[in-house]
Amino acid sequence: MLAVEVWAEIRRLHRSEGVPIKAIARLMGVSRNTVRAALASDRPPKYERPAKGSIVDAVEPQIRELLKTYPTMPSTVIAERIGWTRSVRVLSGRVAELRPAYLPPDPASRTAYAAGEIAQCDFWFPPINLPVGFGQVRGPKQLPVLTMVLGYSRWLMALLIPTRHAEDLFAGWWAHIDRLGSVPRVLVWDGEGAIGRWRGGRSELTKECQAFRGTLGAKVIVCKPADPEAKGIIERAHDYLERSFLPGRTFTGPDDFNLQLGEWLALVNTRTRRALGCAPVDRVGADRQAMLTLAPVPPEIGWRRSGRLPRDHYIRLDSNDYWVHPAVIGRRIEIVADLDRVRVHSGGRIVADHERIWARHQTISDPAHVEAAKVLRRGRIGVLRPAPEPEVEQRALTDYDAALGVDIEGGVA
Repeated sequence: MLAVEVWAEIRRLHRSEGVPIKAIARLMGVSRNTVRAALASDRPPKYERPAKGSIVDAVEPQIRELLKTYPTMPSTVIAERIGWTRSVRVLSGRVAELRPAYLPPDPASRTAYAAGEIAQCDFWFPPINLPVGFGQVRGPKQLPVLTMVLGYSRWLMALLIPTRHAEDLFAGWWAHIDRLGSVPRVLVWDGEGAIGRWRGGRSELTKECQAFRGTLGAKVIVCKPADPEAKGIIERAHDYLERSFLPGRTFTGPDDFNLQLGEWLALVNTRTRRALGCAPVDRVGADRQAMLTLAPVPPEIGWRRSGRLPRDHYIRLDSNDYWVHPAVIGRRIEIVADLDRVRVHSGGRIVADHERIWARHQTISDPAHVEAAKVLRRGRIGVLRPAPEPEVEQRALTDYDAALGVDIEGGVA
């Protein structure tokens, strides 16, 4: 076979230098027919081994018959049917070549998201143990991180919230939407209890979710059970959080966790995504512009309850007891709590304001309230104590005898 460098030189001499074929043959030491063949070939010479027959050629007709009837039959089953005793790898290679002729290809569709159209939401439970104060530690199942990813820009948001109760879920959800500054037109959820469920072949949203989405003017979709592909973006985001955010980090508490998480999110949203060819920060502007505007009145979120303050002037929220000023004992109060604070209102003024505690079964007091309770208790004791009886003059019995005209010695006067 002619070497590539000889082929290249022959073509150069003839095309650039104008050397005739006879002279090139004498100069390069090859025959004139070899020179003519090199000039006629537009591609460099390449050694190709002559094709040899395969041991599968003899059974190919049987393979074709089986594939014609059963296009999806596995190679291992075909080997059993035709009595194949040689390497199944050789057979499976030939089956892979023949199968497309009998089974039409099934191309996977590529999901495309329009700007502002959709956002996927879910809970991520980081596999860590997190101290929450008062000597208590929460495990992975008690650490719900509410995540949301925009379909078009892949903008990722995440926030650790105290519980999965509807009050905390919608508070965290609103925190994401409020920080985003716009409302995605469609919000996709898994079968979360506070959001809704599938029943009777259709999704059924909870009353709290209906009220929330009604205020926003958005649509909420609950995915069918056992359908992880419906929200693959958020699932990949959770895997990214575990592989990129958690390793090498330690946390002192929920606030520290959210602080580090926020700093990490600000960084990763500027990183280029291979699926997009750009970073989420480059697309989130178009996402926001195509979304719905925020409602003029925000939705009612968080914990809200009302009633009369009992004599022990405590209110219970999420297993913890919080002190309230004892001056409003017996009066109607309204409890309003969010992810950070627990406040109690009475008569238009705040009578208790405490930090939300993540530990469980604790009693949270305010020194000012404790002192006020002592003062009121002493005052009430003073009011209820009975007044002393008035002093009565003690008179001698002889004075009563003289007033009645009785003479003890001689009888009646």
